[in-house]
Amino acid sequence: MSKIDDAVTQDQQKIGTEIGVSDWITVDQAMIDQFATVTHDEQWIHVDPERAAAETPFGGTIAHGFLSLSLASRFAYECLPVYEGQVMGINYGFNKIRFLAPVKSGSRLRGRFVLRDIKKRSATEIQRETGLSIEIEGSDTPALVAEWLSLSIFE
Repeated sequence: MSKIDDAVTQDQQKIGTEIGVSDWITVDQAMIDQFATVTHDEQWIHVDPERAAAETPFGGTIAHGFLSLSLASRFAYECLPVYEGQVMGINYGFNKIRFLAPVKSGSRLRGRFVLRDIKKRSATEIQRETGLSIEIEGSDTPALVAEWLSLSIFE
């Protein structure tokens, strides 16, 4: 059996199970401001704390949904396995993403991963579908949920 076949066989038994929970990361105003600058999305609900406190139900600024989503890669580095013989991992896309709750400035987020599917795409590629929930500390509702596809590339 090849390394790819071994990895697929091993992980097929894990489908439906949690495969990792990351550490918490704080999403503060400085991070939100930097993201706004880089993406050219400087809407006041993200970058104007005084106005956001006065004119929104959030009590202050909130992070961009795409900022929360962009942290998925950082969370994945902590949680998703690198297979023996794997030379790189590639973000392949998403089947579904839903933004469920606003992330207030100063909130802490973490990623929770559940293996949904794994299959051999070719002699050098595994495709993995992972259920991702980005949780907000102290909240029953996650910031977002997604069905994330990734490729593991072998020599």
